[in-house]
Amino acid sequence: MTVRESIVFNGDLGSGKSTVSVEIAKRLGLRRVSVGDLYRQMAQERQMTALQLNLHAELDQAVDGYVDQLQRDIAASGERLVMDSRLAWHFFTHALKVHMITEPAEAARRVLARPSGPAESYTSLEEAKIKLKERSESERGRFIVRYGVDKALLRNYDLICDTTRATPEQVIQHIVDVYEGSLGADVLGEAPPLLLLDPARVYPTEDVTTLRGLWNSEFVGDVAEAGDEGLTPLTIGYTGEYFFVVDGHRRLSAALQSGFPLVPARLVGEVDEPVVGGMSAVDYFAAQARPSVIHDWAVAHGIELPLPEHALFGGDAVLAGDPGAGA
Repeated sequence: MTVRESIVFNGDLGSGKSTVSVEIAKRLGLRRVSVGDLYRQMAQERQMTALQLNLHAELDQAVDGYVDQLQRDIAASGERLVMDSRLAWHFFTHALKVHMITEPAEAARRVLARPSGPAESYTSLEEAKIKLKERSESERGRFIVRYGVDKALLRNYDLICDTTRATPEQVIQHIVDVYEGSLGADVLGEAPPLLLLDPARVYPTEDVTTLRGLWNSEFVGDVAEAGDEGLTPLTIGYTGEYFFVVDGHRRLSAALQSGFPLVPARLVGEVDEPVVGGMSAVDYFAAQARPSVIHDWAVAHGIELPLPEHALFGGDAVLAGDPGAGA
């Protein structure tokens, strides 16, 4: 992949977009523009919170109209820059489009810990989680109605990066490597997006007891020595909420054993798209990611994987290691 003209960032609130985009702009010597800062300034001028401005923007198109025209003008100028905006991917054509994600509770902790202003302040972790979700859903609905685009679809982007456990420096270096073409060029050239996922947040779809070679010390050692950027990308499905392995359980296990905060992957299907045998991502995950499969994988690797809704209320309710109904 050749070096792109610009880098545009969007993603979850609290995912670290500002921290990462500021440093990348410095490292690459590019100007940075933050639409989030502009919205916060507009909210403060109107004596509103950020959420209130979002809800107001659903009724008043002038709010988005002003910011949209600004982004169109910048994109048309041809200036090579770093853009921190939740809709820049829609306006910029020749740019590396980066979507940053993080676990919701971690996002709330980060937002709660940073200095608050009149446009954005929370009194508790739970309030932060609720308000962040409301803001995100408000934006998503507004973008669907106003622009006909769904910001939640991963195929809008070139790169998805999970910042839950990775340090800012690790995230920055991976994004710069992608931008400069030394990481993920094959995936981006064939079928973007490239996924950089937290291996501790990826769900298995096969029983850990039937998978061979997971604890092969030579293979795990080779993976650890090569580092996460040397790992052959996993094949991943996405339900719209959960990432799961379609192919690559052994590599995922080695990444977990090696303590990697990120693993490269390619997306085979999301939500209603087929992943295996014509089954959609949602249906395949519901059929394969049974409670016992999730539980055994998590215990074997010393991680916590919350049971998704289908597993909580499905028929495979007895976890491995737990007494059965007739015990």
